[in-house]
Amino acid sequence: MAGADDPYDPAEPYATRGGLPVAIVGGLHSEAREATVRRLLATVPGSVALHHDLSTAERGTVVRTVRDATEVLSHGEAPLVNDCACCALREDLVPELERLADDGLTRLAIVELWDSVEPRGMAEVVAAYGERLTVTSVLTAVDPALTLAYLGNGDDLADAGLAAAASDRRTIADTWARQLEYASVLAVADSPLADDEDRALLAQLHPTARQVPIDGAAELAAAALAGFDVEAAAARQHPACALLPQEADACGVGTYVWHRARPFHPERLYRALEDLTCSAARSRGRFWLADRPDTLLAWDAAGGALCVEGAGPWLASLPDADWETVPPLRRAAAALDWHPEHGDRCQHLVFISPGLDREGIERLLDSCLLTDAEYAGGRAAWKRLPPAFDSLLEV
Repeated sequence: MAGADDPYDPAEPYATRGGLPVAIVGGLHSEAREATVRRLLATVPGSVALHHDLSTAERGTVVRTVRDATEVLSHGEAPLVNDCACCALREDLVPELERLADDGLTRLAIVELWDSVEPRGMAEVVAAYGERLTVTSVLTAVDPALTLAYLGNGDDLADAGLAAAASDRRTIADTWARQLEYASVLAVADSPLADDEDRALLAQLHPTARQVPIDGAAELAAAALAGFDVEAAAARQHPACALLPQEADACGVGTYVWHRARPFHPERLYRALEDLTCSAARSRGRFWLADRPDTLLAWDAAGGALCVEGAGPWLASLPDADWETVPPLRRAAAALDWHPEHGDRCQHLVFISPGLDREGIERLLDSCLLTDAEYAGGRAAWKRLPPAFDSLLEV
């Protein structure tokens, strides 16, 4: 029981801590997620859990349940908004949290996300009400034995009955990767089926996350109330700012970092995409094409599928006057990659997988760069190269 020395004493009004503390718990590993929520409810006095079940969306509603450690406190439905279950969740969640804030009795509100809901959107919605609500943690619950299986699952969420809207085209693999990499805390189940390779893969996928055991009541509760920086978490997922994992090799799992200061030949890279995408369980990063020298491109691959998107301009392509509008985290990330000729333009890709063939990946990537002769042609010649990525970038 909390006492006078407890920094999260339930007798302390939530307002003195900047708003009702809100911990967001998500993840496609539903059994681990549910166990995490049960443990928090049993450990933190005055805690309440809110859950929106989106499986009823086809009937035009989402079902809301509010409960504490012993009973269901309320049960209701919220109508679909714009045929989007996640939109209905956002519209209904904040009023429910504000109601809990108004009662003055809740010490911690635990938002248990439905399976395929990604935590970033919910965290940013809650953080927008900073005077009354404070995001104190985002936890993704993980069964280590399932990490590789989910990361390699390229099935559409819709085929698995997990889509949040009729237009939802995400896959299990890319959704799981984002859930995992956004969180500041990984709540890890004590799975008897997990081995050292599973645990090494989890550690390399998100090396900066704090891992806490679901069964570790005190540690889990402290992590749920530790604090969360929404802006920094968003930057971790932005390809221009992401502090990508470093080289690692443990228990048969490897992380390979490929960093170069020469642009890709668009046609050669395009022909290599399938082999590169299938070369690792997870790969991500930023890159540049010779025919698009001013566009930062994002690389995001999981489950045998690759997403390539434009992520804005390289800072080196901007006029000096525009730099004042660039967030500090973006400028700091650019400084780390700065090249005297190319500025922040670079190739920075990371591949993570059991049985990783570092040498093979390196050879293939290097073969896609401009040759010395092509490079000597300069930017005017580069821009005349065949635009092989137009279909992927929907130009």
